[in-house]
Amino acid sequence: MQICVSGIGVVSSIGIGVDANVASLASQKDGMGSITLFDSTHNLPVSEVKASNRELVQILSLPERNTYSRTALLGMLAANEALKDAGIDLDKLRVGLVSATSVGGMDLTYGFYEEFAKDSSKGRLRNVASHDCYDSTHKIAEYCGIKGFSTTISTACSSAANAVMLGARLIKHGYLDCVVVGGTDALCKFTLNGFNSLMILDSQKCRPFDNSRAGLNLGEGAGYIVLQRTDTVSRKPYCLLGGFANANDAYHQTASSAEGNGAYLAMSQALSMSGLKPSDISYINVHGTGTPNNDASEGAALRRLFGDSVPAFSSTKSYTGHTLAAAGGIEAVFSVLSIDRGMIFPNLNFTSPIEGLGLTPETSFSEGNDISAVMSNSFGFGGNNSSLIFTKKDGSLHQ
Repeated sequence: MQICVSGIGVVSSIGIGVDANVASLASQKDGMGSITLFDSTHNLPVSEVKASNRELVQILSLPERNTYSRTALLGMLAANEALKDAGIDLDKLRVGLVSATSVGGMDLTYGFYEEFAKDSSKGRLRNVASHDCYDSTHKIAEYCGIKGFSTTISTACSSAANAVMLGARLIKHGYLDCVVVGGTDALCKFTLNGFNSLMILDSQKCRPFDNSRAGLNLGEGAGYIVLQRTDTVSRKPYCLLGGFANANDAYHQTASSAEGNGAYLAMSQALSMSGLKPSDISYINVHGTGTPNNDASEGAALRRLFGDSVPAFSSTKSYTGHTLAAAGGIEAVFSVLSIDRGMIFPNLNFTSPIEGLGLTPETSFSEGNDISAVMSNSFGFGGNNSSLIFTKKDGSLHQ
């Protein structure tokens, strides 16, 4: 059975909608800036979506009085764009939603807590009800008119990639004809303070795969793709989902092994499912957070799998920041665009390769390239590592 990508939707710090994101990618314009969404003592660059919650509500034509978290609002925009792009008839197909998040409604919960801590008789309890991760999934499904199966994935930074995998399996095993898959996460105090406590945030713009890299920049956004059986599509598909794999090396709570064991397993098993050889991969959208540990580990895994012939690669987190559970969804959209339009995206802020690896990412934007297969990597805390492969070639899922 062949599973194709028939629709895409994305919201990030570099634009609302696919066209706006493509324009920023092409002009090499990142979305980094100062924190404006909440008060913070930290002077750290973040990658915010350039719209307030009120503006997002207006774009979505929602009632002004609502209890939608920012996570839900971002997800509603991106998922709805993907569904419309695919031209899905919700009355004729069995349509589901698999949405990933890690932040959930923490932005509303924090607002409740500030009031409640001062006076236990105050604080909007409706905000607490939005805290649960599934709340954003439910609101996205409701807004998009998806009445079938829906569920939430939360496996740290590999969440959205794992949502893609679950969606593909639901189609393959006959439960659904079509699934909207991806992820959404919003910036909030909890994640900024939490990642800062781990001492992995850079005080400057992140520099993935650069020898001087010093940490990541947090971002927010949402990215979704529509997966369908090829015999149900009403438009020309963008590409096929050729393969995928998840591997957990259980090396450390947050760090990756020096050898890149989990990353290597995920990439090699995704290749095995796709039936492709390493030399068939045209471009890799690497996880590339910009932390000393991640990039060295991922680079080691790339060398193990591809040897001296590592394909063109780059980290688009230099544009969007690390959007946590949404990262795999946003980068899946970028990977699909790479296949469809022959695009290769630059790794911004790169100056010199990591000592001992000798890997140089792409540093300029190009389109019209002959790209037959793209690998997208999403590696999470706890060693939960996932790789997706999108391809133009015919193929079938073997698992």
